[in-house]
Amino acid sequence: MTIWPVQHAKARFSELLDACQREGPQVVSRRGTETAVLVPIDQWRRLQAAARPSLKDLLLSPEARTERLVPPRGNACRRPVVEL
Repeated sequence: MTIWPVQHAKARFSELLDACQREGPQVVSRRGTETAVLVPIDQWRRLQAAARPSLKDLLLSPEARTERLVPPRGNACRRPVVEL
């Protein structure tokens, strides 16, 4: 990955875009700190598809979703009930 200072990325955006399509992800830095990454659209779509579903997607999905939202129960000991 090539690191582009923000001034060069702004001045030569077309070249940055071409490098992204040709070579893959390109990093943009501001004041020496890596700040952003420009990635090709097909790679972005693969990353989005592999990401976990959002809460909205979970709530709107037709399949049962309780096994994903409810954590497994432990073997906690219960206190005995005291008769009054």
